[in-house]
Amino acid sequence: MTVADERMRRWRLVLGGGDADGTGCGLEGVDAQMDAALAAVYDQGKDQGNRAGGLGASAPRVARWLGDIRTYFPSTVVQVMQKDAIEKLNLTRLLLEPEMLEAVQPDVHLVGTLLALNRVMPDQARESARALVRTVVAELERRLAQKTRAAVTGALDRSARTHRPKRVADIDWDRTIRANLKNYLPDKNTIVPSRLVGYARRQRSVQREVVLCIDQSGSMAASVVYSSVFGAVLASMRSLRTSLVVFDTAVVDLTEQLHDPVEVLFGTQLGGGTDINRAIAYGQGLITRPTNSIFILISDLYEGGVRQEMLRRVAAMTQAGVQVIVLLALSDEGAPFYDHENAAALAAMGVPAFACTPDAFPDLMAAAIERRDIAQWAERHLSA
Repeated sequence: MTVADERMRRWRLVLGGGDADGTGCGLEGVDAQMDAALAAVYDQGKDQGNRAGGLGASAPRVARWLGDIRTYFPSTVVQVMQKDAIEKLNLTRLLLEPEMLEAVQPDVHLVGTLLALNRVMPDQARESARALVRTVVAELERRLAQKTRAAVTGALDRSARTHRPKRVADIDWDRTIRANLKNYLPDKNTIVPSRLVGYARRQRSVQREVVLCIDQSGSMAASVVYSSVFGAVLASMRSLRTSLVVFDTAVVDLTEQLHDPVEVLFGTQLGGGTDINRAIAYGQGLITRPTNSIFILISDLYEGGVRQEMLRRVAAMTQAGVQVIVLLALSDEGAPFYDHENAAALAAMGVPAFACTPDAFPDLMAAAIERRDIAQWAERHLSA
């Protein structure tokens, strides 16, 4: 096949065929099967002539289609096509059938869809759903846990540095030498250490309190999944006391389930109204040491409660020394629709609101522990 022929073939697959595509290219064999799989989702509403398309409401047909796309496309493309099929063709009902759950490719978006169906899911489908959710959670923990623990531990160690080490063993000689190079005496070939750099005695008690406050509204589904995984990782670290609460118009404290993020996820209920003020009030009550606390609100900031009271509570926490961080999303997709007025009001009081990717979250936690300027951190790390 020539380069020109290959280019036409690719354009034909993209455009979907028909008299108007302009390629004049026919498909056969595997290419024709790939085209049919794409047409089932993306040719809805088009004049398709004799081409077969659509999945209807047939579970066997959907199951065959799921098998086809896993055969012809890489997993990242499969995840996008599954998500589009569920949204465009309204296949949500079919996900309540166990055989369907066994056929789909597990991913974060599918977990979000299943969590939204949690309350109407039959018992038999629930077991299959739990298995799928556990697969996704295990993969996320494998990807994110080590980086998170390393970033948080390093930040705690750095924040424990002191210029008055109590024992010789606590002196960081490398940093001490570098800090005193200006005091080098060439004739004596030595450095006079006018300033020591070392470590405070390692504390076995809790050094930071972390409160994760998560909006359960439908647009925050992926953020709920990632937050649950990060909450479990942070809760496993003895130097942190981690609490996790989820909210809509009510507030649910899931801290006791943090040993198992799957239990956390099935304790959520996506959708419904939003009372951010009420959630912040509850989270505020969990803080016992404000100057050593990090409060992370994950929300699109559409407030159904008392807006001015919400802002007043945030201001009170920051004035008490709490490090308050507002994430419009904790996902790979960036910020969803969010309340720009509330975001601007928070920024005016020194609490910037921004979206954060899961891969950047460990570094964000390190910056918060070291009490760095979070607005500057976000501009430096997330502006791209």
